[in-house]
Amino acid sequence: MGCQNRKPSKKTFDESDQTCARAKGESRPKESLVPDARHAPILFTRQSTDKAAQLASSSAAPKTEPEMLLSKLSPRSMAQTASNAARSMSSEASFQVKDYKLHKLEQGPSTNVTVTRDDALKYYHDMVRVRRMETAASNMYKEKIIRGFCHLYSGQEACAVGIEAAIRRDDAVITAYRAHGWTLTRGATMTQVLAELTGRQSGVQYGKGGSMHMYLPNFYGGNGIVGAQIPLGTGIALALKYKKTDNLCVTLYGDGAANQGQVFEAYNMAALWKLPVIYVCENNGFGMGTSAERSSASTAYYTRGDYIPGIWVDAMDVLAMREATHFAAEHCRTGKGPIVLEAATYRYYGHSMSDPGTSYRKREQVEEVRKSRDPIAHFKDRLLSSGLSTEEELKSIEQDVVKEVAEAVQIAKSDKELPPDELWTDVYPDNDQFKFRGVTPMSIKQGRKSARQQ
Repeated sequence: MGCQNRKPSKKTFDESDQTCARAKGESRPKESLVPDARHAPILFTRQSTDKAAQLASSSAAPKTEPEMLLSKLSPRSMAQTASNAARSMSSEASFQVKDYKLHKLEQGPSTNVTVTRDDALKYYHDMVRVRRMETAASNMYKEKIIRGFCHLYSGQEACAVGIEAAIRRDDAVITAYRAHGWTLTRGATMTQVLAELTGRQSGVQYGKGGSMHMYLPNFYGGNGIVGAQIPLGTGIALALKYKKTDNLCVTLYGDGAANQGQVFEAYNMAALWKLPVIYVCENNGFGMGTSAERSSASTAYYTRGDYIPGIWVDAMDVLAMREATHFAAEHCRTGKGPIVLEAATYRYYGHSMSDPGTSYRKREQVEEVRKSRDPIAHFKDRLLSSGLSTEEELKSIEQDVVKEVAEAVQIAKSDKELPPDELWTDVYPDNDQFKFRGVTPMSIKQGRKSARQQ
């Protein structure tokens, strides 16, 4: 179900006032939106019976009109109504996604994808969390509560959520400096991410890392040097293979880093050693303020591996991204070596918060993508039109996320900063392997502290 032929709606998933509405979609039949027995409408009848009249007259207190109408339904008819309502809520649905473009592959991922109701609601929840969190980060940056570099992931949520849905928690992920969304999907709390941005001790790195340097088990950041994570991810994949595991490493980079020499050196080693690495080029159309067409002689990034197979995927579609990653993961786990995914996506903000993002593109271009290709609004349309969910359910998800954001923002603004003596911690490991002339940096620190106390 592509969105090219749909009739546009005037509403979009708007970040500024934290409301979510349909961006562009087909009309859907009302009867497909009955959720389950808890929310099923009762079909009343005004044909009374003698038994119903007796029950009503024998009641100690006068019944309201709804109660009277309910009393006229037999338990069997009420159970049947609930059963019908439950059956009308789809447990799974299938959708058609855009065709993939293939390089050195005879067969690619399926364009007919199936998703269960539970998974679909989780993907929607996860994408909304990333979007709302990044909106909060934008607001705090404008209030000068967040300082320094701040690269937002708004618009690219389907990429992280789709990939995460297709890999395992013990697989490795490494990315560039647009890392907030990835830190959240890898398992950090929203409080940990936002507090890290404000430099507070409840941050995922206790406030020391900031926007570009967030880490978790099996998540290697967050890297501030353009393209540096690509050879690092290749090395992580080498370690996974050396340990004889079936794990893989997802190594992400942007189109702005795709022309660097270290990318092709990493490709070469990965292909020679058949390393389990999925290279993902998140092509959001711009390397800082330079369009891909102006910076790259070839913008077919999925073919850049040359001797490495590649796939182009519509990364504004969470299901397409999930399906492509499933295919790539199976490729790696079966010993076939590396693969390149070009994730065609779009960022709504500028390169960073210091970039208004309007000097090299028009506001109308951004708004057009919001209306026609927004990953959250597009997926919401699918949930509703297929009967996987209802407006009420999705609104409840959004309201829960708004509360989560508010609580996280409050802590990010009010929590304490680390005390000055923590400046020295987490710089060097405190063990004998790092002794230099018989001492370690930690022992020097302790010696100075003892001298001051004397």
